[in-house]
Amino acid sequence: MFHRRHFLLASSAAAVFVAAGTARAQSWKAKYPELVFAVVPAENASGVTERYAPFIEYLSKELGVKVTLRVANDYAAVIEGQRSGNIHIGGYGPASYARAYITGVKVEPFATTINTDGSVGYYSVFYVRADSPYKSIDDLKGKNLGLVDPNSTSGNNVPRFALNKMKINPDSYFGKVVYTGSHENAIIALQQRTVDVAANWLNSDDDSNLTRMASKGMAKKEDFRIIYKSDLIANSPFAYMADLPDDLKAAIRKAFAEAPTKAKAAFDKLSDGKDQGFKTVDHKFYEPVVELVKFIDQLRKTKS
Repeated sequence: MFHRRHFLLASSAAAVFVAAGTARAQSWKAKYPELVFAVVPAENASGVTERYAPFIEYLSKELGVKVTLRVANDYAAVIEGQRSGNIHIGGYGPASYARAYITGVKVEPFATTINTDGSVGYYSVFYVRADSPYKSIDDLKGKNLGLVDPNSTSGNNVPRFALNKMKINPDSYFGKVVYTGSHENAIIALQQRTVDVAANWLNSDDDSNLTRMASKGMAKKEDFRIIYKSDLIANSPFAYMADLPDDLKAAIRKAFAEAPTKAKAAFDKLSDGKDQGFKTVDHKFYEPVVELVKFIDQLRKTKS
């Protein structure tokens, strides 16, 4: 009887615990019947939608609520959407997350992607056309530079940092500095000779914005040449609003962590099969990028 009584008490406690967990889950689902997932425009809107649609469907199934994809018009739109509470999960670039943090947006990075070689970083590069005579930045004085977005890491902040180390002020050194709006648009501008050099991102020789454009028939890799490659940059974060319920945050992290096995096709589509999985991260992982963005801000003030 003694053992049976303890068994019954333990069973009752377990049932109460399970019931409490279920109630909490139901509680956040009542408050958040729909979650908005927004991403920065690394490529054109239709390309982002096609890339993310299966993953969004997977998240909806795993979380048990509707998840809606929003493709932001620019990097700032994700920042402001999370500031206002209209975007629950944001797919950032490192610098745009840093900008959100610096300007007081209450967000928490929770995951980033792991590259095919196991690294968790990427590079900023300067491309020129392969048929151009340019071999280095020194050859491009008075020519047109294509950047991506003021809040792009590889498309603006790292290029400006690199140029500053070369003692170059891009706004006076180049004939014109053009913000193209997306990494794809930067390549297209270079392709069409609107600019003579363009900043972009690259994970490896066979995984970059350019190789992904080539796989879609939008560009040919052999038409372009790299004349500068940065040091390694921390991979882009996914960040949720800091005031989401802890149970919801845990469910989101779990869904991301399990995606490479539970929804392999959807996960692979995010990177054309180039990524291994997701790595758990926090703000500390992006502190060097925060310092970079602060440096760029100071640089602008000094030269304005």
